[in-house]
Amino acid sequence: MTQITEARAGNITKEMQQVAKEEAVEAEFIRQGIAAGKIVIPANKKHENLVAKGFGEGLSTKVNANFGTSEDYAELEKELKKLEVAVEAGADAVMDLSTGTKISQTRREIMADSQLPVGTVPIYQATVEALNKEQAIVDLSVDDFFEAIVEHAQDGVDFITVHCGLTLEAVKQLQTEGRVTDIVSRGGSFITAWMLHNQQENPLYEYYDRLLEIAYEYDVTLSLGDGLRPGSLADATDRAQIYELLILGELVDRAREAEVQVMVEGPGHVPYDQIEANVKLQKELCKGAPFYVLGPLVTDIALGYDHIAAAIGGTNAAFAGADFLCYVTPAEHIGLPTVEDVKEGVIATKIAAHAADVAKGLPQAKERNLRMAQARKSLDWEEQIKLAIDPQKAKDSRQAHNQTLKDEETCTMCGSYCAMKVVDQALNKF
Repeated sequence: MTQITEARAGNITKEMQQVAKEEAVEAEFIRQGIAAGKIVIPANKKHENLVAKGFGEGLSTKVNANFGTSEDYAELEKELKKLEVAVEAGADAVMDLSTGTKISQTRREIMADSQLPVGTVPIYQATVEALNKEQAIVDLSVDDFFEAIVEHAQDGVDFITVHCGLTLEAVKQLQTEGRVTDIVSRGGSFITAWMLHNQQENPLYEYYDRLLEIAYEYDVTLSLGDGLRPGSLADATDRAQIYELLILGELVDRAREAEVQVMVEGPGHVPYDQIEANVKLQKELCKGAPFYVLGPLVTDIALGYDHIAAAIGGTNAAFAGADFLCYVTPAEHIGLPTVEDVKEGVIATKIAAHAADVAKGLPQAKERNLRMAQARKSLDWEEQIKLAIDPQKAKDSRQAHNQTLKDEETCTMCGSYCAMKVVDQALNKF
C-alpha cells in the first residue's frame, strides 16, 4: 500500500494528517491531491522517525538541502553537522549525494538522524562500488543498478533521483544539438557513458516496470531526474532538454498507473525570461506532477554567489508553479560546501520560496509578513527577531550594530530620528 493506494481508496493516512496540519488545510484536500498525483508525501515505510512533508499543488514551496561525502572529503561527522544546520535553517528535505568510500554507512547514519524526508541518487552507490572493485562505470550490470536501488529503499530512503528519461535517442538529440556544456548532471553522465559504451538502452528506462515494483513495495517516491538539464544559459530550453521532458511525462503516467508517487526534476541554468515557460511546459507535459527545480540559476557568472543567482530564479519558478526548490550554495561551482555554505544556501532558498508563497497568496506566508510589519511599527525587537527567517543572525546583528545606541527602542540607523517613533508620537499628540 502506498500513499496513492490509500488516497484512491478514500483513506487518510497519518502522514496526510501531518501534512494537512502543517499546511493549515483540510486532510481531504491532501488526500485528493495525492490521489490525482499532484501532491506527493515522500514517506518510505522503513523511515521510522519521519515527520511527513507534502510537496505539490496548493502547498507551501519546499526547500531541499544537498550534502554528502566525496572521494576527497569523506568525514561523516561533518556531513551530520551539515544535516543539523540544514534542519535548523529550515530545510524541508535533504539529499545525501555521497560518493565517498563509506557511502552506505553515511546514508544510514543520516537516515537515523533525520526526521526530514531523505533523498538519494542510487546510481552513485553502484558507481562507487564498481570503482572500489577496480571496475569501470561502464562495466556495471543491469542488476548492479537495481541492487543499489533496493539497498537504498531498504535503508528507508524516501525519494530517489532516477535518470529514466535519458535514453539513447535523447543522447542523439544532445549530439546533434551542439551544446556548450553538454551534460552537467553527474548521474546523467554515468548513464550516458554506460549507454554509449555498451550500445544498450538505459536500464532505468528499459526496465522501468522493475523500478516501479521496488518503489511500490517501500512507497519510495520517484524523482525523475533531468539528466539533460542545461548547465549554462546558452543550453537552456533546447531540443535535448525538451525531448527528455517528453519521455518523463510518459513515465509519470506509468508511475501513477502503478500507484507509485512521482515528481519531476527540472533545470538548471535558465535565463530569467524563460523560467515561467519552462515550469508551465513541465506542468502541462507531466500533467501537474510536482516539479523539483535546481535554482534555476539566472546567470552563469555568479561564482561564489550562486545561492543568490539561484534564489532570484527560484522565486520566479515557484511563482510560476514549481513546488520544490533544491538549494544552491555559494560553493556550487567551486567545491564541496562547508557547514556555513549549507546554512547560507538554505536561508537564501527559503527567502525565495517564501517570497513566491506571498505572491501566490498563501495565508500563512502573508500572515507572517503582516506580523513582522506590526512588530516594526511597535518597535518590538524581540518579536521581529522571532519572526525573522534567521533569528540568530538577526539577534547577533542587532547587538553588533547597536552598541552605542542611546535609545534602545530604535536603532543606530536613525536613532532619535526614527520615523516610526516620530510619527507615532505625532499621531498620538494630535
